[in-house]
Amino acid sequence: MSDNNIHVRTRLKAKKVCDILIRYYGKAVSVRKLPPLDELVMTILSQHTNDTNMLRAFEALKERYSTWEEVLEAPQEEVALFIRSSGMYNLKAKRIQAALREIKERVGSLDLSLLKDMELQEAKQWLASLHGVGPKTAAIVLLFSFGRPVLPVDTHVWRVTKRLGLIEENISREKAHELLEEIMPRDCIPSLNNNLVRHGREVCRAQNPKCDECFLSHLCQYYTTFK
Repeated sequence: MSDNNIHVRTRLKAKKVCDILIRYYGKAVSVRKLPPLDELVMTILSQHTNDTNMLRAFEALKERYSTWEEVLEAPQEEVALFIRSSGMYNLKAKRIQAALREIKERVGSLDLSLLKDMELQEAKQWLASLHGVGPKTAAIVLLFSFGRPVLPVDTHVWRVTKRLGLIEENISREKAHELLEEIMPRDCIPSLNNNLVRHGREVCRAQNPKCDECFLSHLCQYYTTFK
């Protein structure tokens, strides 16, 4: 079978997966919609920790500082103190302040509204070029704060799409962003992160996946190979 035929089959499978996920989980994008700078900082805090610790650190930061300008101007060790609950707090404080500094230097103020009308690929590259910001963080800001059709690939999205056979087993998360956005129907992308994360947590778990209860098992490469 030619590469082109394989690609067409993958696209068709991707659409089926999208349609079924929407049928079961709906079209919700996210339960939160924060200003872009809040979303950016929150996502940096979320790295290598759970939601509870991330939220505790974010709330502590917001209670201590009235503006992101104050966070930028504060001593790094002071910022680190308030985000201790998120883990890796010295590194995260450095990344947060570096990203804020770069935004202010490029834009002239702490404002990300320029991303709203920027060409999508350019917007992703602009954000990902900030210190400590990768493809996932950039995608989260663009999707959740601006409603743009990008797909953040976290550990659940990465695992589920590999098991389904939508991407190859050896694909990195960085490359997965590009490949999944290419094969997925554009109108499905906004809800896809929410639905795949939910499916990964509730059904397609890392350990002991509930394959016999899964409504995607008939499309799943992992299920047909190992079950």
